[in-house]
Amino acid sequence: MKNASTRILAALILTAAALINVSAQDPARDDEAEKIVSRAVEFLGGERYLNVTSQFSRGRFSIFKEGAVVSFQSFVDVIVFPDKERTEFKSSGVKIVQTNVGDSGWLFDGNVERIKDQDEKQIENFKRGIRTSLDNLLRGKWRGSATLSYVGKRQATLGKRNDVVKLVYEDRLTVEFEFAAENAQPAKAIYTRSGPDGEEVKEEDRYAQFVDVGGIRSPFIIDRFTDGAHSSRINYESVEYNRSIPDSIFAKPSNPKDLKKDLKM
Repeated sequence: MKNASTRILAALILTAAALINVSAQDPARDDEAEKIVSRAVEFLGGERYLNVTSQFSRGRFSIFKEGAVVSFQSFVDVIVFPDKERTEFKSSGVKIVQTNVGDSGWLFDGNVERIKDQDEKQIENFKRGIRTSLDNLLRGKWRGSATLSYVGKRQATLGKRNDVVKLVYEDRLTVEFEFAAENAQPAKAIYTRSGPDGEEVKEEDRYAQFVDVGGIRSPFIIDRFTDGAHSSRINYESVEYNRSIPDSIFAKPSNPKDLKKDLKM
């Protein structure tokens, strides 16, 4: 009995030590992370970037398999920050519309001309996309629900290194963001998610081709790598900021025929 009590006490001490270690913050590393985030905000446009309320963009979305494009679609994407988004995809004249507002969402499938509510997993994917996004980090929407820390430097290309910061949310979702050490240009966002069979899947977004749009630098190419393999590319052709967006475009329509028309605002 004495040995059992000793083991239990030792386990409690180890558990308490682990909890203290997890909750403890290193002020110097936290401060370094905040400095990197501030430099990245300045690189993207400073106050102009921070004051963005909406984004209207057009472009192409491509899917890759074994290094080759297997399909592509044109898209129109409308975002009202922090949590409203409507994306219209079109391929061979057929339109797919995906719309989310906070905890709700709906889909239109032009192949069968049907509107339906998004299921729990689809809404969860949308919300995770917000939490792992570069905008969410740099505009500070994570504050109060996650902690930010500095990881260190990581090899990028030959002769160059990236600074790495990490967000850890209360539910343990962890996202690492990489920024070029010389100018804090955003480079990557990396996180893991659960696959269909419960396995861990590593997702990595790489940002490229930054273009100045009215004093705001925007990455016009975002490449997604899934478990190290190139899986998709977003290639923007145009981006507008702070355009007036009517709430009506996010409302679920009753008539599918209305969605066959091109989005006009």
